Amino acid sequence: MRRSAAVRAAIALLALAPLVAVAVGVGLSLGAGTLSLGAALRGVEPDATVLFRLRIPRVVLAAIVGAGLSVAGVALQALLRNPLADPFVFGLSGGAAIGAALSVAITGTALGAAGVSAAGWIGLLPTQFAAVLGSLAAAVLVFTLGRARGRLHPERALLVGVVFNSFASALVIALEAVLAPEKTQAVLLWLAGTLGYEPEPVLVAAGAVVLVAAAILTALAGRLNLLALGDEGAAALGVDVEWTRLLSFFAASAAVGAAVALTGLVGFVGLVVPHAVRLVAGPDHRVVLPASALGGAAFLVLADAVARVLFRGLGTEPPVGAVTALLGAPLFVLLLRRRT
Repeated sequence: MRRSAAVRAAIALLALAPLVAVAVGVGLSLGAGTLSLGAALRGVEPDATVLFRLRIPRVVLAAIVGAGLSVAGVALQALLRNPLADPFVFGLSGGAAIGAALSVAITGTALGAAGVSAAGWIGLLPTQFAAVLGSLAAAVLVFTLGRARGRLHPERALLVGVVFNSFASALVIALEAVLAPEKTQAVLLWLAGTLGYEPEPVLVAAGAVVLVAAAILTALAGRLNLLALGDEGAAALGVDVEWTRLLSFFAASAAVGAAVALTGLVGFVGLVVPHAVRLVAGPDHRVVLPASALGGAAFLVLADAVARVLFRGLGTEPPVGAVTALLGAPLFVLLLRRRT
């Protein structure tokens, strides 16, 4: 007898919950220095400060970003009917990169001071504020140019996103050529993807954005299943294809925008995690979406723990985006071989 989607989703979540708990435990326990969790919980310094001011905010940030990128990856792969679709495929990475580079370039100018004021009012750093504005602007641009005859065409939007990302890469390289070395280093570090220590209001706001986006996409999961039949088949079964695409596109863009604003460009999470979940749980988006949120959170928390542990041997902490690429690339090849 076939289990219902709700039962299968519950089983997947129950199976992944211990993995998330283990990942959180590893993330809190490991780092550049040693830490006694028992001493930290008793308020002994400096363990308490390291735990509550540094490691817990960073683990929470990694979990939020990992979940957001994973659910966005699931949604975009469904919208494009392309298993290789990435959360940054719609030009979101290009827009964020332009925003961050321009923010660094105008530092010290009157325009830069206005940006600092606006970012501070929202609770973000100027680079973060500029990145999210650039990401949202890119989403609107791709959505507008990807429409034809009043409808969003996934293939057209994909081409626009790819071309825009190429344009953005060229523009960022041109900006780096004229920036001072320290500003160039700041842009490169952001592009590599880094996790910082965000204050509680920023974490709450980012978590709320990702949670709302994940809830919207999960509510649309049944319709995303039907989109796999093609536009005509889905429409014949009562799906409003245009509205489903519109809502899914902007929900996924919001999740990616929140992630990009806080960490820069962290690749492979939204590509590897959905495929790993589908390999175990099947293709039903009603199961894949919530399971990918937990899987993405666990994956990025563990990747960040690896990055912090590498500090002990390297003397410097590699960007978490580099770690996800090093872990994600061979994992993706392994998953690809398992599916063929």
